[in-house]
Amino acid sequence: MFYIFHGDDSHSQKEYLAKLTAKFGDPGMLDLNTTRFEGYVSLRDLSQACDAMPFLAPVRLVIVEGLLSHAKVDKVYEKSLADYLPHMPTSARLVFLEDKPLSAKNALIKLAEKTENGYVKQFSQPEGRDLEKWIQKRAAEKGGTISFQAVHLLAINIGSNLAMQDNELEKLILYKGNAEIMPADVELLSPYLAEASIFDLVDALGNRNEKKAALLLQKKFAEGTDPFYLFSMFIRQFRLLIQVKEAAQDGSRPPAISQQLKMHSFVAGKLYQQSQQFSLPQLEQIYCHLLNVDVQVKTGRNDLTTALNLLVAVLTSPN
Repeated sequence: MFYIFHGDDSHSQKEYLAKLTAKFGDPGMLDLNTTRFEGYVSLRDLSQACDAMPFLAPVRLVIVEGLLSHAKVDKVYEKSLADYLPHMPTSARLVFLEDKPLSAKNALIKLAEKTENGYVKQFSQPEGRDLEKWIQKRAAEKGGTISFQAVHLLAINIGSNLAMQDNELEKLILYKGNAEIMPADVELLSPYLAEASIFDLVDALGNRNEKKAALLLQKKFAEGTDPFYLFSMFIRQFRLLIQVKEAAQDGSRPPAISQQLKMHSFVAGKLYQQSQQFSLPQLEQIYCHLLNVDVQVKTGRNDLTTALNLLVAVLTSPN
């Protein structure tokens, strides 16, 4: 039997694979009968792994990641593999994992759909209402309940990263127990939301939207946010934007930037998008202005609340 799991939702892929392999017998013995490959693997090595008889277990499991979309897999390789798959030993369980969607015209996809020993399933990251349904369902599976507003907040600020969503739900349910998860709980426990409010404020600054930026700043004050904490977040945000902008100009994309700067992929992606609103000289000028404000406040020439209001006015000025 061979399986093709493809699509950008690797979290659901792995969960589905775990449920599937749980049916293959004792985990300890299955582990002894499992072979894993990454990227390109010759058909000879692949068939040898599948043809090997299982040891004290009903099946031999072979997992291959990223083979079918590999640049070395040409039409000749596809045809040879397609000729082999229907004739695998009945004890073999071959799983292809692909982190991107494959074309419906792919010869191996077509084979899996029409042959008795083939199975294909596409995993796509949920978005919009589908993502909110996923969050509600996962919370229920974990024995928790969550309000619609809290679901919406998680969906907006974390997005389709299901592994991260799963971690946040685990944490929220442990915190709330049998009580319903509310937006305030998400804001309290999710580290991404504290940064999200700063992202929104910096977005407004980048768009020169003085009204929105001023409203967001006043909202933070009304929530009781310490002005010194808020200012430190400003400094941190623009320092990171400079680093991300420099990396982006060198050709790096968010995944590489995430590794280079040792930051979460969600934060790297948001910073990358935000950096597009500024030129590097603009970011450096803003950072210098922030340092000047810091000196003025520490030397008593300005109070921080006034300085932050003036800062928003200066940064959103069209001139």
